[in-house]
Amino acid sequence: MSQAAFDGDTQEALAILFEQFWVLRTENPSAYQYIREREKALKRYVFDKFGFNLIVHQHFIKLEKIPVDPKAWMGIQDFTSPLDYAIFCCGLAFAERKSIDEQFLLSDLAEDIHDLFPGEFQLDWTNYQHRKSLVRMLKKMVDLNIIVAIDGDIDLFAMNEEQEVLYEVTVYARYFMRSYPDDLFNYQTMDGILASEWERHQSDRRRKRVYRKLMFSPVVYRESEHDPDFAYIRNYSNRLRDDLEENTPFRLEVFKNMALLSLPERKQRYTLYPDQRAITNIALHVQRYIIEHRDAYEISPFGEIRLTLAEFNQLVETVKAHDGHGWSKKYREMSYSSIAGELLTLYKDWEMATIDEGTNMLILYPAIARMIGQYPADYLKEVGGIDE
Repeated sequence: MSQAAFDGDTQEALAILFEQFWVLRTENPSAYQYIREREKALKRYVFDKFGFNLIVHQHFIKLEKIPVDPKAWMGIQDFTSPLDYAIFCCGLAFAERKSIDEQFLLSDLAEDIHDLFPGEFQLDWTNYQHRKSLVRMLKKMVDLNIIVAIDGDIDLFAMNEEQEVLYEVTVYARYFMRSYPDDLFNYQTMDGILASEWERHQSDRRRKRVYRKLMFSPVVYRESEHDPDFAYIRNYSNRLRDDLEENTPFRLEVFKNMALLSLPERKQRYTLYPDQRAITNIALHVQRYIIEHRDAYEISPFGEIRLTLAEFNQLVETVKAHDGHGWSKKYREMSYSSIAGELLTLYKDWEMATIDEGTNMLILYPAIARMIGQYPADYLKEVGGIDE
């Protein structure tokens, strides 16, 4: 029996679950209650379509979101190195052994992490970089409400390893990590952990893979002539479109080499491209130039354009000369090569481009062609009678 389409309130509850790591009852009681009232419908939908577990606890609600392909942006953006993650895992192990509301000193935590640390070298808290890594980890644990700071300033520890901070463990410390089908020590690689996720989904694996890709990726590309996930999207596009448009605010768009979800109306709840940063406006100008001059590029069967980094810099210089008059002061005064560097980072983050490690060539993906930007006609007349 098919599920009735979600109303606007249930769609909003679904958005909260997808955009937040978890919803804590003490921190956001209204959102907690909002989701709790729609628990049954949401649980059924996220498991049937995505294969996700919706955990509703007396203290929090958490949708366990496991991607098909992990991406760099899915990590903790405040962390800057693998060391941060290793120390974070040691911090979680320390907190899980503590009782709820138990207090501890930073020095006790630092000593325990020093002993637990599995790296090939020893941690040294007199090392500034090691201390900064510990500071980033503790700030993230506080941000996630795994622990709370009672007294002291963690930033002072970055400057002096003798500084103390008093912390307290919260009830959430035991629930940050998700449960795995097997002991973590039995997994040798990340791929093994991801593969184990599908062992509990003996049926409808393809559908759940596709839903996860569409919801978690800016765009799903056709990766080969016989890409099974993309073939599923093409073959069942009408069914997918009907379901997604009934139960989410998204619209499914399917092209020859890519599929993506777009929002007809901007929803602040979701992370979207383009955003309000000035660099995204520049990106839209660059994308328009590429579309207008597409005959000058060699386009692969999968819709990709290959450029040298020098050619990309030249492209940005040309666009700046043509459109830069309306850019913010920062970018009007910035060199075109620096702008190109920011654009490349933006395009990588949104899976619109990558660097081929073998050739060091820039690969622009077909999503580049989906959105363009241009100035309004009245603005162009104001700045000098420019006619687009």
